Amino acid sequence: MSQASERLLLGTRKGLFVVERDRGRWRVARHLFTGEPVSMVLGDPRDGSLYCAQRLGHFGSKLHRSTDGGASWEPRAVPEYPTPPPGEGETRDQFGRSWTWKLDTIWALEAGHASQPGVLWCGTIPGGLFRSGDAGASWQMVRSLWDHPLRKKWMGGGYDAPGIHSVCVHPDDPGRLVVAVSTGGVWHSSDGGERWEVHTEGMYNEYMPPGERGAPEAQDVHRVVQCPAAPRALWAQHHNAAFRSTDGGVSWQEVLPPPSKFGFAVAVHPRQPDTAWFVPADKDERRYPLGGRMVVARTRDGGQRFEELTRGLPGEHAYDLVYRHGLDVDGSGERLALGSTTGSLWISEDGGDSFGHLSAHLPPIYAVRFV
Repeated sequence: MSQASERLLLGTRKGLFVVERDRGRWRVARHLFTGEPVSMVLGDPRDGSLYCAQRLGHFGSKLHRSTDGGASWEPRAVPEYPTPPPGEGETRDQFGRSWTWKLDTIWALEAGHASQPGVLWCGTIPGGLFRSGDAGASWQMVRSLWDHPLRKKWMGGGYDAPGIHSVCVHPDDPGRLVVAVSTGGVWHSSDGGERWEVHTEGMYNEYMPPGERGAPEAQDVHRVVQCPAAPRALWAQHHNAAFRSTDGGVSWQEVLPPPSKFGFAVAVHPRQPDTAWFVPADKDERRYPLGGRMVVARTRDGGQRFEELTRGLPGEHAYDLVYRHGLDVDGSGERLALGSTTGSLWISEDGGDSFGHLSAHLPPIYAVRFV
């Protein structure tokens, strides 16, 4: 059994918070990058390095790395989009929204395979995937995905431009990657990013015309996670439903977590591929817990049945939305952390059977990660 994590990183609208477990109690230990919006955080399990990405508006996106547990930080490079060919510097989707070849947000940050020290993967808005081989000192765009003909059909989801928010590295094969796009489907590579295929068989987008409901580029996938111990098992929270795959993400089957099939976040148990957690919400123009009641939905049998987990969560007048990176489970599979847009943080020590409320006064939480 993997050791339980004793530290949690929170990327928020007003900085990076380090939460630690001390003598059986969780507490906020440090507040770093005060006042700066932190879009993504990462603890690299290979060498213990910490990474913090900021989205500073007029000053652009920044990335910092710490090799001493967060005591000090050094700036790293950020992904840069290439100079576009003449006439191709702007992409316009079918709704008339446009975006340019310029980094807006670091939206996904993942460590490479255990056999590849220093390799990092970065997903961005507006839809570029980048690879670093030197712990973020430099980045190279994965042009094979950016130049794919279907990429021009991607659309914005919550943002005007599309973005890559999920990157899954196969634990047994460093060449196998799965990335998810909002809005643009689930993409697979078996050769380290040289070639790509899109697989969304079984997914559907109910607000598209009937003939386009199953189109890969129309699939607004909110989050995809992969079970480390059984990497053929993936779970996805989609704009229109929750899905599960047992063949490495080639095909998908709909599951129905109560009380709503809409949401953003999903987490999978690190060793039990049939166990996953979702945070359902009321969708589209409302986007808060259905009926103002906060619920985490858990399945332990591959999505055939779900439990509504509510102990320690607000049962009324709750308007906490949990973003796609606002839910995480640690290596033990028992500690679960949940951060919301209203600055609440809940932590469970028993797989979600009960939650403790650590704070209701943090800034809006964008990313929650155990390290």
